[in-house]
Amino acid sequence: MKSELNRRQTLALTLGGLSLPSWAQSTRYPNKPIRLIVPTPPGGGADAFARVVGQRMSEILGQPVVIENRPGVAGNLAAEQVMRMPPDGYSLFVGAIATLAISPVLYESLAFNPMKDFTHITQGVVLSNLLVAHPSVPANSVKELIALAKAKPGTINFSSSGNATAGHLAGELFGAMTDTNIVHVPYKGGGPALADLVAGHVQISFASPPSALPLVKAGKLKVLGVTTDKRQLSMPDVPTIDEAGVPGYFANNWYCFVGPAGMPKDIVAVLNREFRNAMLDPKVMSTLSGQGMVPEPSSPEQLTKFISQEIDKWGKIVRARNIKPD
Repeated sequence: MKSELNRRQTLALTLGGLSLPSWAQSTRYPNKPIRLIVPTPPGGGADAFARVVGQRMSEILGQPVVIENRPGVAGNLAAEQVMRMPPDGYSLFVGAIATLAISPVLYESLAFNPMKDFTHITQGVVLSNLLVAHPSVPANSVKELIALAKAKPGTINFSSSGNATAGHLAGELFGAMTDTNIVHVPYKGGGPALADLVAGHVQISFASPPSALPLVKAGKLKVLGVTTDKRQLSMPDVPTIDEAGVPGYFANNWYCFVGPAGMPKDIVAVLNREFRNAMLDPKVMSTLSGQGMVPEPSSPEQLTKFISQEIDKWGKIVRARNIKPD
């Protein structure tokens, strides 16, 4: 009798045009492809991260994870689009430091609030930047570079891939914490920024490992430190800037996973669990590590706290160094 009643209730919900409760929906989630929206062009760090993890997620969930690249305005255009999508777990966003932590303090008018307009799912990876210098710079350590910058203020220029990028902010944080006058020189991309560094037109840069390491190995640049708070497994002999002379310094680039605000908690739980499983898969970890990425999955609550802390941290630097958008 009880089983017959349950059968009739289920049939009434289905045929009566009523939606099933979220717990029932989540038992069938996902039952169609998931869009993973990347706010950068193909070929960049966020795109590489999304494709590696997305492929493993496809295998775990049994549904395609389709990568959609929607670049523009530091990722802000894509973030606005995702914010307005249905919160059903089928449209997700690769959030990054530029979009979720720097844009909120850089732009006076922003269409989205990273704390209110998205469902936070999990942290993704942390990426180091390398403090690299031209071989002609008479400094072979972070402490020697600081001494040089203080002895000759305004003569040390650092290149970056653009205004308000992770490399730019890493340099501004370094200048603020060491009380040195190092001068920012923005470029339209990481390639031109490193090309001018190799040519000796600028003295230092806070560059991504995949781009900078081949130049270091070729003897065209020298590396003084990494910007993360821990040494990198792929570069165990390179000290962190913190331990090399700037206590408390770390400037991590990072990616995370979010979705539109209002996603059901049970679907968030599924995604949190499987993103964690995907990122901690040994093959995925090895691939990401080779690109300078360290998986650091988290709970949704930890991601919320992390983004809030990053907004506060970089807001202070943006205001103190008077950084303006292009």
